[in-house]
This record gives sequence, structure tokens and C-alpha cells, in this order.
Amino acid sequence: MSASAAHLATRIRNGLEHHQVVIYFSAVAIAGLTAFALPATSALASAINPALALMLFVTFLQVPVAGLGKALTRLRFLLPLLVANFLFIPALVAILIPFLPQNTLLLLGVLLVLLTPCIDYVVTFSQLGRGDFRLLLASTPILLIAQMLLLPLYLHVFLGEQAAGLVQPKPFIDAFLWLIVAPLCLAALTQLWSRGSRLGSSVSEGLGLLPVPATALVLFIVVAAMLPRLGGVWPLALQAVPVYVAFAVLAPLAGWIAARMFRLEPAAGRAVAFSAATRNSLVVLPLALSVPGAIPVLPAIIVTQTLVELLSELIYIRLIPKLGQARQNQ
Repeated sequence: MSASAAHLATRIRNGLEHHQVVIYFSAVAIAGLTAFALPATSALASAINPALALMLFVTFLQVPVAGLGKALTRLRFLLPLLVANFLFIPALVAILIPFLPQNTLLLLGVLLVLLTPCIDYVVTFSQLGRGDFRLLLASTPILLIAQMLLLPLYLHVFLGEQAAGLVQPKPFIDAFLWLIVAPLCLAALTQLWSRGSRLGSSVSEGLGLLPVPATALVLFIVVAAMLPRLGGVWPLALQAVPVYVAFAVLAPLAGWIAARMFRLEPAAGRAVAFSAATRNSLVVLPLALSVPGAIPVLPAIIVTQTLVELLSELIYIRLIPKLGQARQNQ
């Protein structure tokens, strides 16, 4: 790629990253209008998995996959990140779910979304909130693998035998292969190609423009596909909103406490706080859709959490930068 083309690509990428919050909210708003204005947008549901695979591929492409093993050596960051997401957050969820009505699908939807840490736009919001987004980005494959392995266990702990009848292993295996293994391998091959070929380098540079548009595309497809299916289940989904709001308030504090326990520097601690607060609603949706009788209840519960979370992120990017500020100024 020529110097001028590389400079243009950098400007476009910087512009997309600078305006990404507006882009995400616009995608959700346009999807909502499209779902109400056009018939049969629910047919877009078949595009959710391919769009997710694309989003994760271009996200993983930003991580030097060949050096991914180094992320495992960053124990000073990785340990509090895992403690926050897989010990503190499940404990917080255990405190919150007794406040939900005893409806099995409602409980399952809330558990699916609150027990799974985000691995895509959390990097964006962490960057906007002065967190060490590079450390978080390098850890995203590990977070995704850990949650896929631990989620069935947590569901069994919270739901008991009910989980066995509702959640089957095949969707988890499929998600692991198509949403983790395949995008990671493709990202590694693309990076290898880019190092040995000018064409590969140009293709890789072009793909580097896609993380924000790909995430916006997933948001659009999910909202446009799910809204027509939700029908009269909103009253049930809205019963989860107080729990979602309480989680949004407490989860970043749980992440910050984990970071302080391990004496992380403020920027890394903010990244852990963002990770603890931001959930993986986009990736768990295909798992939810595989549950018998899931539609329309589970999509409504999960989409509701996404909307609460996106609004919460606007508050986080203003308040979380204040965490550790006094320590930094000393």
C-alpha cells in the first residue's frame, strides 16, 4: 500500500473510532425504524451468525494472533480481569437474581447475558474512558474462550436441573468453532499473509477499517431481526430492567475493586471496570435462540439489556476516567 493510501486509511479509521458511539446508536435507531417500517425484517436472523463471525474476525485481526500466548503471560492484568468477570460478577448476579420473578426463561435470559463479558465494543468504550484498551483487546480471545467453557457450569449452578433441559451442548460447541476458532485462525492466516505479501498487507490494512462498521452491522441486524418477533413479551422483559440498572451501577465497582486488589495501574484498572460492566449480548444471542421456546422471550430480555447497557456506557465514559485520578496525579 502506498504512503498516501496508508495515510488515507489511517484517517478513515481514526474518524470511525472517533465517531463510533454515534455510529452504534444510529445503527440501533435505524434498525428500530426499519423494523417498524418494513415487513419481514425478522428474516435477517439468519445473518446474525455470519455478521458476528465477521465482527470477531476483524476484532481479532487487531490482535497479533501469533503473539497471543504473550497475553497469557500478562498475569498482572489477566488475573484481576478473570477474577472480576468470573468470580465477582457471578457473585453479584447471585445477589441480584432473587429480585426477578420466578420465570425460568426470564432467569435464563438474564443469566446468559450478565454472566458473559463483552469482547467487542467494550474495547471502544474502554478507550473512550481512558482505560488500557490495548491490554483488553489482547485479552479478548481468552475472555471469549473462558466464558464459553464456564457458562454451562454457571447455568447449572444457578438453574440446577432446569439448565440441562433448556441448554444443549451443541450450540456451545458450534459457537466455539464458528465464533472463536474460525475467526482466530482466519485472523492468524491473514496476518501471516500480510507479512509476506504487499497484496496481503493492503488487504489487512483495508480490513482494519471494519471493526466499527462490523459492530454497527451486527447491532443493526440483531435489532431489526428481533424487534418484529417481540410482540407482547415486552412487559416480561421490562421486569429485568431494575436488575440491569443495579448491575450497571455495581459491576464497574466490582471490576475496580478487583483491579485495586491486584494493584493495577489506573488505566489498566479502568479497563477491568469496563470489562466487568459490559456484557456479551451480541454473541450469546445465537445461543439463546437455540433454546426450545426461546422466541420471542429470550431475544426481548437480551435486547433490553443491550439498550440499558449502551445508555450506561455514556455515563461510564464520563465517570470511570475519574477512577484512580488522584493516584495518577500524585
